[in-house]
Amino acid sequence: MNFNANTLFSLTGKTVLLTGASGFLGRTMAEAILANGGRLVALGRSERLQELCRQWTATFGPQQVISHRIDMHDHSKLSSLLDHIVQQEGFIEVLINNAHELGSSTGFNTPMGSIENSNPDQWARNFAGGVHWPVLLAQKLAPAMKAHHRGSIINIATMYAVVAPNPHLYEGTTFLNPPAYGAAKAAMLALTRYMASFWGTAGIRANAILPGPFSNTQDSGPNSVKNDDAFLDRLRVRTCLGRVGQPAELAGATLFLASDASSYVTGHALVVDGGWTIT
Repeated sequence: MNFNANTLFSLTGKTVLLTGASGFLGRTMAEAILANGGRLVALGRSERLQELCRQWTATFGPQQVISHRIDMHDHSKLSSLLDHIVQQEGFIEVLINNAHELGSSTGFNTPMGSIENSNPDQWARNFAGGVHWPVLLAQKLAPAMKAHHRGSIINIATMYAVVAPNPHLYEGTTFLNPPAYGAAKAAMLALTRYMASFWGTAGIRANAILPGPFSNTQDSGPNSVKNDDAFLDRLRVRTCLGRVGQPAELAGATLFLASDASSYVTGHALVVDGGWTIT
């Protein structure tokens, strides 16, 4: 076995489908994939995806990047798109389920997202990202993985899949992490273990990454907070490392689970949270 890191963590020859590719954390995962030889099939809803793919194509070459804009809540269109992608691409060895709607429609940063005020639509939209989309994508891509007897499914969850948000962090701020999000991502962990259990003998590995607090000044959401100094200070104090994370710090976990470096790892929840969940 070649223990050189450039070989062990290489994605050369692997096609990776990444949902939520234009998002705050998705952009970093996409660049990590491309920088290590992977061919990227990028799915996203934002107009930003087109500009990002132009940049990635200029850097890594036109053969390495394929993009599709899609509203994943339209399950019929999503299903048809996936059929098209499978027909065009054939074997997609790595699936990264990263997409999740973050905003008032899923209860983020609004009093209407609290457990007292949440509504069925918020819960349904959160479970779409946490369970329904990952299941549909896995159903479409798993047959080719089984035929080749190898594949890696990576589900992007959150630290709030294993611990509850501390209400004191949010006092006096406009931030709110809704209960539907944590519940959906906890279900995603159960789904990850189920996939690992039932598809392991077919050569398919399934794992999850659980990001902790990451800071960003342009996006908002459960794993990214705006540059609110008081709130950021609360997050920093809460972590063992005394700081929030940077998106680039997810690259290593992504490469590990996508590459042959993790060939005997399945059903695992890899926490990347600066030590948040251990105290």
